Amino acid sequence: MEQHTISVLVENKFGVLARIAGLFSGRGYNIESLSVNSTNDPKVSNMTIVTSGDEEIIEQIDKQLNKLVDVIKVTDLAGQNFIERELILAKVAVNSKNRSELIQIAEIFKGKIASVHKNEITIELSGDGRKIENFIEILSDFKIIELVRTGRVAISRDPGMTEKSPRV
Repeated sequence: MEQHTISVLVENKFGVLARIAGLFSGRGYNIESLSVNSTNDPKVSNMTIVTSGDEEIIEQIDKQLNKLVDVIKVTDLAGQNFIERELILAKVAVNSKNRSELIQIAEIFKGKIASVHKNEITIELSGDGRKIENFIEILSDFKIIELVRTGRVAISRDPGMTEKSPRV
């Protein structure tokens, strides 16, 4: 099954997220990642949903999403040129022997040191999923105290994919 990143513009109203999540769960589709926030228009939110499925399943998801009243536009970004980002915060145990090594790894990945304490460092890192996965793999050589990761956000690189006038 192929992974798909679906961008959904919705009216920023109470219950929209629950209806969309219910659509997925009610039909047995899995949401692998979900990120929601308002856009430059406070009446409109963008949902970035990562899911997997064959062409038929994704087509059904698209049709079902478009039937929802509060949905403005659905765009499957799979197969298109798009930018994606995730954010990770990793709190890692350190000592005097490995502190500089961890800081150097963070710099290589263009991460930021968000917090430093005597026995731990918190690193903030953003990038595409592959970069985040590689960073986590390298961190596995250290003692990870806590790790949190956002869902994917994505936007098309194609200037023709911008929504000019949503129906709000």
